[in-house]
Amino acid sequence: MKKLLEGTSAYRTFSNDVQNNRLSHAYMLDFGDAKKLREALKIFALRFFGESADSLDGRRILNGNFPDFAIYPEEDKKPTADGISALIADSALQPLEREKKLYAICGFNEASPLIQNKLLKTLEEPPRGIHFMLGATTTAPVLSTVKSRVKTLTVAPFAPSEILAALERRGANPLNKQASESCGGILGVAENMTSGGWFEEVAEGALKICSVTRAGEAGEIAVRYGDIKHKAELLAQIRLLFREALAERVRGNTYGKIARLWQTPALIYAEEIADKACADLKFNAFFQGLLYDLMLRIIEENDKWLKLQE
Repeated sequence: MKKLLEGTSAYRTFSNDVQNNRLSHAYMLDFGDAKKLREALKIFALRFFGESADSLDGRRILNGNFPDFAIYPEEDKKPTADGISALIADSALQPLEREKKLYAICGFNEASPLIQNKLLKTLEEPPRGIHFMLGATTTAPVLSTVKSRVKTLTVAPFAPSEILAALERRGANPLNKQASESCGGILGVAENMTSGGWFEEVAEGALKICSVTRAGEAGEIAVRYGDIKHKAELLAQIRLLFREALAERVRGNTYGKIARLWQTPALIYAEEIADKACADLKFNAFFQGLLYDLMLRIIEENDKWLKLQE
């Protein structure tokens, strides 16, 4: 993860702030990887204090034993009003070993408006030497009043090649390449795909969905996969299969199964619709309906182009 983050513009911006003594009193780390967010905050904390992961204080930072760095809340917990109140009270205390102190809040996107408002005054006028880094997987739920008081560092999704290299550093796995291309640029998702044995279900489901060319079959397939646990990964895999099929047609190669089933304009449309479905997932609780609509629209687009050829 450290190698990936060090190559981002967000990390370079923060590093320049540290190096040139231009640290903002508060940052927002916009990083869409829920599994890796806590680790990412610790990596930024290392840079904040000018430590490496191998130094004594670096290890203390990573292990949660460094008195001038605190990460809140506890792992797998959500921010609470009482916890934020305690953090604010603690921030009034001067740093113990360094001239500055850093408070990281993980999962800030899950903090209620009440909690966010409690923090406003401290974010705007923190005590001397006190800095904050708010980690969020999305900034959509963050109040505009909070956003205006922080410097946002956005980590964009990583390229498949970067994800693949990170996975290979962890160990060889026949699923690494497929996971790197299907994870949407999120390392934590890719790691989940290569462990636990569930990705086979996702891959099988995506292939079936991309192979449905008749409206009468779409409802049955939507019901079958409407309750699948890994919904985002399924949609990402669908998008990947349509993208690969389109690339086959553009190159003029021998077509695979999916490329043979669909007209080229329909494949272009399919990739766009699958991409939109990935973005709409968080707003659509009825996944079965989302899948059915996706398949139906692609089938209708393909039928339209087939009729034009008659």
